[in-house]
Amino acid sequence: MKSLSIDEQVALLMHGAEFGDEQIKERMTQELRERLAEGRPLRVYCGYDPTAPDLHLGHTVTMRKLRLFQDLGHQAIFVIGDYTALIGDPSGHNKTRPRLTREQLQANARTYVQQAFKILDPERTEVRYNGEWLSELSYEEFIFLAAQVTVQQFLMRENFAKRYERGDAIWLHEFLYPLAQGYDAVMLQTDVQIGGTEQLFNLLIGRKIQEAYGQRPQICITYPILVGTDGKLRMSKSMGNYIGINEPPEVMYGKVMSIPDEAMPNYFDLVTRWTPEEIARIKAGLADGSIHPRDAKMRLAWEIVDIFHGSQAADAAQEHFRTVFQKRELPPDMPVWKLREPVNIVDLIHAAGLTRSKSDARRLIQQRGVTLNGETVTSVERMVEPAEGVLQVGKRHFLRLLPEE
Repeated sequence: MKSLSIDEQVALLMHGAEFGDEQIKERMTQELRERLAEGRPLRVYCGYDPTAPDLHLGHTVTMRKLRLFQDLGHQAIFVIGDYTALIGDPSGHNKTRPRLTREQLQANARTYVQQAFKILDPERTEVRYNGEWLSELSYEEFIFLAAQVTVQQFLMRENFAKRYERGDAIWLHEFLYPLAQGYDAVMLQTDVQIGGTEQLFNLLIGRKIQEAYGQRPQICITYPILVGTDGKLRMSKSMGNYIGINEPPEVMYGKVMSIPDEAMPNYFDLVTRWTPEEIARIKAGLADGSIHPRDAKMRLAWEIVDIFHGSQAADAAQEHFRTVFQKRELPPDMPVWKLREPVNIVDLIHAAGLTRSKSDARRLIQQRGVTLNGETVTSVERMVEPAEGVLQVGKRHFLRLLPEE
């Protein structure tokens, strides 16, 4: 990246940042400007708890900012929260999060680094697991951490306040999460920590804990939440409204095309490489009607696939979408399934890997989401004969059927 002035760097790094408090934003902006003026690489940290096996586009909002810091010459620290995940981050949740076992978390974390390097520069990324230091925390140090925050401060958090008002349980271990995350900042000696807007409380607690350990408090920068494919709720694997960064190009492209038109600006701002000026032009075109929403969404889908799979895959995914959904033609590269004898439609769908379970297959049939040779399948008892044909399950999955010779 070309050499930029401090003001230009601040404008780039703070673009899209939200704090919900103008005073906090002004303070963090000024502290960032002062820290950049020191002329040294800053240590910039973001943590990711391995609560699910795959990263999705929502995770990449902060990862892209980490990469921006890297491109500006700073040190990115990618922390896998194998120990904070044992607690479960209560941020943004109005009920207690289910706790996962060490075995589940270790299994989920195995692919995180590989996936992260789809965005981050591996040569300039420090990868750490916070179990390195949290597992060594003494009882005396734990008491010291707990003495830095009051119960009243926790109960002022919106999600805790709502639960307290309703009489819902607030478990003591949930209070430990911000303390553990703050200790991460101490051990990593961070200059900057980034996160989602729901993380602001945790990041500010990190500042207090750093000061208690005699360190200069980190700069906190928080960015908005990416909505899921439903256009309403935050992207989450548990909600089923996610776009995984490891998903095949045509699946990724199709999922982006399924988001509501009103959700597009959220994606423009948070998960593209477009400049603020370019984004402003597209938004203006959508507002005055000079750009059709479908065209803008196709450009967005191509951009996202290109980021994770490259331009050739993005071109192929776009052509696949046009063939299947716009021209209403069948894709030329359908997987083939050979039949020796009649088979139940539910068993076939599941055996071919088109659904995760037979229950999912039955539900799709009941929702009239399965067709055989263009005809909607209406019965879960339907038998499929060993003959040539095409099975379509949902909007994106096709299977060419052939009799076994």
